[in-house]
Amino acid sequence: MSEILLALGLVLAVEGLVLALAPRRVEDALHLIASLPPERRRMLGLVALALGVLVIWLVKPA
Repeated sequence: MSEILLALGLVLAVEGLVLALAPRRVEDALHLIASLPPERRRMLGLVALALGVLVIWLVKPA
């Protein structure tokens, strides 16, 4: 449970940092994503999911 809370805290910290440092760029990125067709957004989401799982698998000690 503590690892899940740690992961959630890291996500919130990174998201907050991005919003605090570059709010206009986030807005531009959201407009770009909204202009993509749903199939393309789904593929981007799946790629991001796969990369996230790969990073966790590589970093997590055995």
